[in-house]
Amino acid sequence: MISNDVTIDRREFEQRTGWELKPEGACKDGRCVPLPDPVSDTVDLTTISEHLSMPLILEPDAGLWALGPECGGKALTSAHAAELELPDWKGNSFRLSSLRGHKALLVAWASW
Repeated sequence: MISNDVTIDRREFEQRTGWELKPEGACKDGRCVPLPDPVSDTVDLTTISEHLSMPLILEPDAGLWALGPECGGKALTSAHAAELELPDWKGNSFRLSSLRGHKALLVAWASW
């Protein structure tokens, strides 16, 4: 979910994520996770991220927040990728670290 602000409207959060905010906490698919703050008309994405194990990333240049899906506590702790070296389309060695300091989109594909 992409947001322009770290706080969003409660109904928008529920509609976009499938989580329902109730007095007992955030609920989805028969499970509820207690939240520290009482339910209100706005949702703080940092609180949601922490309690629902949903990764939250800020893109400061664009001023956008990205809240990822719940991941059972297996969210990445950083946006740093491990070193990767593969041949480019000409057969030359290409290292992912050569893009350090630049934004890069990695696309993976598998036939299975």
